[in-house]
Amino acid sequence: MVTEYFYVIAQGIPTSLLLTLVSLVIAFFIAIALTFVLALGNKWAKLLVNGYLTLFTGTPLLVQFFLIYSGPGQFEWITNSIAWHLLSNAWFCAMLALALNSAAYSTLLFHGAVKAIPKGQWESCAALGLTRLQTLKILIPYALKRALPSYSNEIILVFKGTSLASTITIMDIMGYARQLYGTEYDALTIYGIAGAIYLVITGIATLLLRQLERKVLSFERLETEKAS
Repeated sequence: MVTEYFYVIAQGIPTSLLLTLVSLVIAFFIAIALTFVLALGNKWAKLLVNGYLTLFTGTPLLVQFFLIYSGPGQFEWITNSIAWHLLSNAWFCAMLALALNSAAYSTLLFHGAVKAIPKGQWESCAALGLTRLQTLKILIPYALKRALPSYSNEIILVFKGTSLASTITIMDIMGYARQLYGTEYDALTIYGIAGAIYLVITGIATLLLRQLERKVLSFERLETEKAS
């Protein structure tokens, strides 16, 4: 019985992983762009970005799923547009909700890392005659390395957030679990297996990300050793 349940629920693993990967890639580039705006943009551009950040970090992800999936269908001009081919697709809406949500949190992480860059590094670039934009292009990779430990947690959160995609008909891990529960009514076993799958995948991802952190942040250890 448990084995049969596992094979059914495991069918959703590829969908959950693909949703996570695509959402994270799109969110990463959005976050980088918004970080540049916060660092270099004018007052109104920063105001718009901060409004976006407040909206997506201040509301539940589940609400964002429902609004993005069900909201556009209430406007005739959207349903009659080319965009409706995408906005009527549950997978695209789930990906969009996850990407926009993750981009908001990632922007906060990246911008915080940029603000934490030592003043001396900014001054060194200025002394070389570099503009603020040129300086930012040089220093952002350094800031992203510093932000990696926090960003690793965001990656895990996005994967776990895919479990909400089943609420808009996506057949991911939780989608198959919910479907199976609808016929078997064995909540403890079915959802226990689903939880175990999430636990194993997040555990593996955490180990891999910690290994990546150690390699990426090795320069800090070298700097510490030289300083001592």
